[in-house]
Amino acid sequence: LDFGFCLRFVSDFVFEDPWSQLFMSTLAPRGYIKVSSIRMQGLLLLFFSKLEHVPFIRDIQATYTRTGIFGYWGNKGGVSVHLSFYGHMLCFLNCHLAAHMNYASERVDEFEYIMDTQNFECKKAPSIADHRLVFWFGDLNFRIQDHGMHFVRSCINDQKYELLWSKDQLIMMKTKEQMLQEFEEGPLDFPPTYKFDLNSDTYDSSGKKRKPAWTDRILWRLRPKASVSEDKNTLEKVKQLEEDEEYPLKTRQDLYTSNMEYKISDHKPVIGIFTLELRKMYETPLVRLQPEGDWSADIDSIIIYSPLQPFPSSSWDWIGLYKVGFTSVTDYITYTWVKDDEVAFNEEIIQVYISKEEIPVRGGECVLCYYSSTLRCIIGISEPFKVIKIVHFSRNVWREPQSKDTV
Repeated sequence: LDFGFCLRFVSDFVFEDPWSQLFMSTLAPRGYIKVSSIRMQGLLLLFFSKLEHVPFIRDIQATYTRTGIFGYWGNKGGVSVHLSFYGHMLCFLNCHLAAHMNYASERVDEFEYIMDTQNFECKKAPSIADHRLVFWFGDLNFRIQDHGMHFVRSCINDQKYELLWSKDQLIMMKTKEQMLQEFEEGPLDFPPTYKFDLNSDTYDSSGKKRKPAWTDRILWRLRPKASVSEDKNTLEKVKQLEEDEEYPLKTRQDLYTSNMEYKISDHKPVIGIFTLELRKMYETPLVRLQPEGDWSADIDSIIIYSPLQPFPSSSWDWIGLYKVGFTSVTDYITYTWVKDDEVAFNEEIIQVYISKEEIPVRGGECVLCYYSSTLRCIIGISEPFKVIKIVHFSRNVWREPQSKDTV
């Protein structure tokens, strides 16, 4: 299973975020939809998935932590998305940590504070460290210390990046901090991504002449194997060990690089592509649904759905009608509440209807999606089906003109 994710820092727009719109319009034709997003001022995290995986991405939650001025200003901190992927708990954490050369320890303190304080309503993974797999990325702001500007630039020009690694602050801090040691990172075999003159590939030529640095990073952490002897909750740890052995999860980094063509920021974006190998804890969606008969704007239409497994249903659950190639959960044509519009019930099969006024006259390829308000996700998707286009012809009745003499 291939995963790709990206991070961007944007202005704090009051209304629609242009990055979200850009990625949705670009990825939707490729079969991806936006599953979750969270923004804290200029810190943005978007999570997209191939449509085939969406019914198996559950318990989606997003949260944030401010570490800016007195913890109130959101220019620094972390945003995260927590979810269950085929039963495996994953967390994606995007951080923007304290700036400047002399604040390496403060950056570590901020990271540990975020790790300690972010919590989720989830028994299996109430904190970030409880997740089976964590991806940690963002403008972490660690610098290259001790080496002078001339040596750093010479290494970059000669592509001898390995000569700079020993003085990279994040690599140095990992030797001292237990929490950091649990995170892995691929080799920094690309030019430092900060700081550039705008619209150029030239490192900072201003009066400050900031030293280049790998401020933008992507790391990951597989949860360490539980040690029963070290934990009071022995039964829980035994269950965790058994689950880890029965449902293994492995990750491999396939690409770690920067995109030097991007020039509208003083940072260059970093790209990470990973392959996850895992045994699925479940392979059946919670709900099966399908359209009944032909659909058009001429008649009310029926949806048939049936729960395949027990799940916490709610009167706030709904079924949406979407065009094939939709961009996100909210990109529906129309929807119906599963309880309000229920017309029949037969132990396993339930019918609900959608009014003909809500069905698009132009027709097209569509799908139905069942959204669970309790699980905060889509738990069932129908096969694509065609809504018939309605064409109305105006009828002109021609009559032979009569003569004046006709009575």
